[in-house]
Amino acid sequence: MAVALPLAQAAQAQPAWPAKSVRVIVPFSPGGTTDVVARLVGQKLGELWGQSVVIENHAGAGGNVGADLVAHASADGYTVLMASGSIFTVNPHMYKKLPFDPNRDFIAVTNVAIGPMLVVVNPKLPVKNIKELIALAKAKPGTINFGSAGVGSQVQMGGESLAAAAGIDIVHVPYKGEALGYNDLVAGQIQLMVGNIAAAAVFVPSGKLRALAVTGKERSKMLPDVPTVAESGLPGFDNTGWFGFMLPAGTSKAIVDKLQRDTAKVLDNSQMRGQLFVQGMTPVGNKSDEFARAIKEESAKWALVVKERKLTAN
Repeated sequence: MAVALPLAQAAQAQPAWPAKSVRVIVPFSPGGTTDVVARLVGQKLGELWGQSVVIENHAGAGGNVGADLVAHASADGYTVLMASGSIFTVNPHMYKKLPFDPNRDFIAVTNVAIGPMLVVVNPKLPVKNIKELIALAKAKPGTINFGSAGVGSQVQMGGESLAAAAGIDIVHVPYKGEALGYNDLVAGQIQLMVGNIAAAAVFVPSGKLRALAVTGKERSKMLPDVPTVAESGLPGFDNTGWFGFMLPAGTSKAIVDKLQRDTAKVLDNSQMRGQLFVQGMTPVGNKSDEFARAIKEESAKWALVVKERKLTAN
């Protein structure tokens, strides 16, 4: 009893998590979809916890800079990564060496939201649908430049998967964030992006960009008049982006489970679902093991695309 009493008192003294502000690291520049989803969900989590949720942007190397920061953070639950899928499903196949091990250094907590990509072009490019884009790219190989959120980002892979399916030669131009790519696309410095629908669709109503197709299996309710890539001449094409929470390896199961449960709770809120819907996103909130299994399966898919397209980041 004399030994057990101090241990029990120490356990009772442990403050409930979170007992202070939580940092959410967004590994891309402000304004992109990863950033938008992190801020929406982070605000609601902060309200639920009664603690500040601070969003920090650490862009670079296709999300690897921000991911590395979290991988080497204390495993106490106070530094969380808002990851886009490519960091864990693409970068391991593209980079000969990463500053972290995607499998060893992280715990998958929950997939927060998913959404299709949107194929958009500068309106000066003389194409109005996917068939015309493919025809132009085949007639003038290597002359169409497409932007991304960085090497290995899911925005790059959206373009690469479209190129692979269509058999066309287009040139990748990486940026340090999705929003920066749209700036140059609107200005005509590049001609094409296959971006996350939440970020890309903003420029469509004003005519700054022309939407050609969505990359999901079904049309998006956000842009119901825009056909899918599959409808537009590439049957079976499907490419969906995701955004999820990761914690450093070694974080206690209690914290992992609480973050998952609380995220699922705020995602079930009708206001939150509406806000994500406006962004073209569908909330998920699945459990840690389900999320980890899905990442493993998707990683195998992208490994084939990286090999076929001979993609490398080093």
